[in-house]
Amino acid sequence: MTTDTPAHARIALVMIARNEARCIRRAIDSLRPHVDDCLVLDTGSDDATPTLARAAGARVEAFGWVDDFSAARNAALDLAPADWHLVVDADEWLVRGASCLATLRRQAPTFVGQVCVDSQQDGDAGNVPSWISRVLPAGVRYAGRIHEQPVHALPVRRLDLVLGHDGYQGEALARKAGRNARLLDQALSAEPEDAYLWYQSGKDHDVYGRWPEAVAAFDQARQRPGHEAWRHDLVVRHLHALKCLGHHSQAMQLAEAELARWSDSPDFFFALGDLLLDWAAQAPERAAELVPMIEAAWQRCLAIGERPDLEGAVAGRGSHLAERNLALLHQLLG
Repeated sequence: MTTDTPAHARIALVMIARNEARCIRRAIDSLRPHVDDCLVLDTGSDDATPTLARAAGARVEAFGWVDDFSAARNAALDLAPADWHLVVDADEWLVRGASCLATLRRQAPTFVGQVCVDSQQDGDAGNVPSWISRVLPAGVRYAGRIHEQPVHALPVRRLDLVLGHDGYQGEALARKAGRNARLLDQALSAEPEDAYLWYQSGKDHDVYGRWPEAVAAFDQARQRPGHEAWRHDLVVRHLHALKCLGHHSQAMQLAEAELARWSDSPDFFFALGDLLLDWAAQAPERAAELVPMIEAAWQRCLAIGERPDLEGAVAGRGSHLAERNLALLHQLLG
């Protein structure tokens, strides 16, 4: 891996895709003007994905899918030699960051860059921004069958580069149902002590409303070391899944145990207010006790404000979503 600053560092857009005719041209069109090369590795499409990718200016190669995202990612990286690799999925697009990419051309590839992937949710649930390592120096490769991660010992920098993402919406989400769960089960069979895999399994169950499985997976993740980087999202999702099962007392025990750690998280207090509201609805005799706590939780969200730096933070929980819930609560109470 070179450490000298090149006169003009080359940037390659690298993507794996399968049956992404809906969106692949949007992704490539948004980024093609800002990179030197664009490689799409098709993993078995039977729609117009390869044709649309070529029409947008990408080189398209084929790869036989082997139930391993790292294998596909690494094969794509091997086919796109460059100083920097910008790894993007077909259901993403450039929102902001053209100037950041231009700056990369004058920088030595000695660090890994994190970009903000802003995921749209259905309805008014709010966007979920996540910082993900997607700008990789030449030579960095992935490991992991699913929810793969780049393996390196380099410093990590957050870059002023934002990607939109709509893969968690409607039909796009439905198309993925079961795929990730199957791969996660395979990965956990091989690495049952991996807390990150348990966390990702819980997330997958949570997204598709499989609450008992979600709670069981989150319990497994919390029992194992190595979850500090994504503990915030784990706790908030765990509270939500417990609420959906009606396990209010168990959820409150979790909230009390984590309160000191997340005293400045609007997402934590938003989930707490949601939990308490559901409890009050299920146990009206406790409403007089719970309603002031519900109000205080959502007021705390507003006092904290937005915290997009927290892993799994949802935009609006420190502002308009909490305001909406408070308004509905006050209307309900007259």
